[in-house]
Amino acid sequence: MSKSEWMEFMASGTRTAKLATTGKDGRPHVAPIWFVFDDDGAIIFMTGATTAKGRALQRDNRVALCVDDDAPPFAFVMVQGTVALDDDLDVMLGWSTRIGGRYMGAERAESFGRRNAVPGELLVKVSIDKVVAESGIAD
Repeated sequence: MSKSEWMEFMASGTRTAKLATTGKDGRPHVAPIWFVFDDDGAIIFMTGATTAKGRALQRDNRVALCVDDDAPPFAFVMVQGTVALDDDLDVMLGWSTRIGGRYMGAERAESFGRRNAVPGELLVKVSIDKVVAESGIAD
């Protein structure tokens, strides 16, 4: 897939990403996330600072994530990158509202945004270093 194709694939509908981080003991940890892209093509999501994801991201800023289509002919996008964290509530509110709009619909976007842009949450920005993207795998 070209860059525009894999970005469109990832942003389509309500596909979730599966985020991979590394635990304190080196074990892998994978969790689903809701996300959007910013204007520069970085991936934006939110997580609690004290969750397994949040603790791992504060300890090690390297991540991988995968978005897939599990229906024939199958497709996936795998991303590797590094994260920057932000706990500014005003910044979080805008992004949380956008994420809420994508996954919960426009009518619930604002309430979702306000529910999640609170102390103890982190805004996560993934700068993309590497992408592997394939479509039509079973063609």
